[in-house]
Amino acid sequence: MFVHNKLRLALAMGLIAAVTTTTWAAPPWANLIPFQRVEASAEKSYELTEDHGPWLIMATSFTGPGAEKDANDLVLELRKDYAMQAYTWHQDYDYTDTVVGKGYDRYGGPKKMRYMNDVSFTSFVVMVGNFETVDASGVEKTLNKIKTAKPKVFQESYTVKNDTIKTIRQKLREAIAAEDDKEKGPMGNAFVTRNPLLPEEYFRPKGMDELVLSMNQDSQYSLLNCSGKYTVRVATFRGAVELDQKKIEEIEQKNIVSGRRLAIAAEKAEKLAGALRKQGVEAYSFHDRSESIVTVGAFETIGTPRRDGKIEINPQVKRIMDGYKGGTGTATIEGGVSPSYKPKSLNGVVFDVQPVPVEVPKVSIAADYARRPLR
Repeated sequence: MFVHNKLRLALAMGLIAAVTTTTWAAPPWANLIPFQRVEASAEKSYELTEDHGPWLIMATSFTGPGAEKDANDLVLELRKDYAMQAYTWHQDYDYTDTVVGKGYDRYGGPKKMRYMNDVSFTSFVVMVGNFETVDASGVEKTLNKIKTAKPKVFQESYTVKNDTIKTIRQKLREAIAAEDDKEKGPMGNAFVTRNPLLPEEYFRPKGMDELVLSMNQDSQYSLLNCSGKYTVRVATFRGAVELDQKKIEEIEQKNIVSGRRLAIAAEKAEKLAGALRKQGVEAYSFHDRSESIVTVGAFETIGTPRRDGKIEINPQVKRIMDGYKGGTGTATIEGGVSPSYKPKSLNGVVFDVQPVPVEVPKVSIAADYARRPLR
């Protein structure tokens, strides 16, 4: 009953969100306007915010003395002369500190390395657009227009004349004989990119099943609260698996998720996660329409790629996998014996024979941003 009440509430909230979206969305005839007036005031600064985009075009960047002024001048010129929604954004780069390299030093600790060029600087980037999707109408046309444009700022600015990278690019462009490259201007390397101010969750391909989300929200050890990108699945408890298409359709129509076997699987997962927590282990549980799992740990990476294409597994991940995997033995069969694996258990609940790293499910917040009007 509790699950059904939560579902009704979720549907009601979805309806309210849909009405809100309709209220704030642009009128259908807005796309029929032949041109759009873009504000261009020398008294204002047009800095990138999370409300712009979420997809934009990275036009160019400036570094060194006068970079900020040149970026602002280009933004103003693109707005005034090219009717483009342009913005500035800056990114700091620091290559003066040490970084952790591959391998270990002679004392067994992580190897410390330094960058070849010991410098730090700020790059001022010019972004153009305000596109809702990467393939939205107008993206390709705007990108081509930027690549062939020749704003005055590139003949008059201080940083461009003293920017080694831009000078090299121009020399290479002049040396290439292709007709397409001859037509390119100083922003010929522009490309489509994401709004850097939006969180990664915004760009996840899809959100989580609302029903699955409701099944995990009230769990004391929910995997949704895990801070890492990866974790190690140490136990799996499966509910009933249905192959009959008619029964599958009936289950989806009636939201039948509380079958006896699935409920028992969820209880086992919660019991095991709780027992591990009492031992001081960072354990999590997660339930979906077909199974419940228990995981241990939170990691940002599974391992480090090697030159041979294989992955050198994270020592902490490997320690968990080795600690919970089953033991080896032999089993008597007809005609002899064969290798067998005996799973470990805790409080009568059995672990998987072979734990494996898995990605932590994240709740997508794209829908929340989609409901907000673009500026």
